[in-house]
Amino acid sequence: MTGVPVVEARDLCRYYPVGGGLFGQKRTLKAVDGASFTLAAGHTLAVVGESGCGKSTLARMVTMIETPTSGELVIDGTPVAAAGREARRRLRRSVQIVFQDPYGSLNPRQKIETILAEPLVINTSMTARQRREAVAVMMRKVGLRPELARRYPHMFSGGQRQRIAVARALMPGPKVVVLDEPVSALDLSIQAQVLNLLQDLQAELRLAYLFISHDLSVVRHIADEIMVMYLGRPVEQGPREALFTAPLHPYTRALLAATPVADPRHRPQRDRRSLKGETPSPIDPPSGCAFHPRCPLADERCRRERPEPRRHEQRLVACHAVEEGRSG
Repeated sequence: MTGVPVVEARDLCRYYPVGGGLFGQKRTLKAVDGASFTLAAGHTLAVVGESGCGKSTLARMVTMIETPTSGELVIDGTPVAAAGREARRRLRRSVQIVFQDPYGSLNPRQKIETILAEPLVINTSMTARQRREAVAVMMRKVGLRPELARRYPHMFSGGQRQRIAVARALMPGPKVVVLDEPVSALDLSIQAQVLNLLQDLQAELRLAYLFISHDLSVVRHIADEIMVMYLGRPVEQGPREALFTAPLHPYTRALLAATPVADPRHRPQRDRRSLKGETPSPIDPPSGCAFHPRCPLADERCRRERPEPRRHEQRLVACHAVEEGRSG
């Protein structure tokens, strides 16, 4: 990654107390358990993994919806934990989010012009005329005619609604946009259009993207760097092409092996061993490496000792087998 980081996360953790009741013992759900990364302007970091791996919790911490249990989050040079009220307001304008569901994320009772102007009403001293002009400019940026701003959300298709959701996120002028499964609810042809739009906007506005997804084909199209998470912890992190062409962690290999390939003539030469069993509960994770019950390379050390991320071939990998050179 090049450039000055606009987001720095150091060993972020988010734990939730669960259970207990009248006589029961409270337990801890470790949704995110030690995530570190940096993100620069014009750069896209994709976070991937199975459901329950902590992707969306990480997104909520970066957008300050959730407060980290421990660790440090620095946005635009300001440590979030130490930020005062005014600094937090500024930081919230700097980080915006686009949600997965383009139907549920827009207020059905408001016209689009009201939805898009709302951040300007709250955060600026613009006149009504200036706000209308800003809305028109943003509508054009996302590929919609400005006159459509007088319509209600139900009058748009799913792809158009997601364009509106992107426009709303950009209205405060953020430096960072968190994209939480932004195209998974759209048809494939519309997915491509929205992804291309996001890339064009990133190039024009020098936006930093934190892209949350379970779809590796989408990730390969848009990401510069990838962080693979398993049960709340990053297990492999590095440049996109390095992970796709030569994955090191057994979990990364299994995810890539399970990714469908559209070309029937394509016969990838890679590890085809599929994952076995279910993802363990984050309330009661396995000892040692959390992946060891499903890993074909696990040994006694894996069951006993949790691996820490170590630098290996352009990336960070948390795996004893990779460290010992027995990953194949």
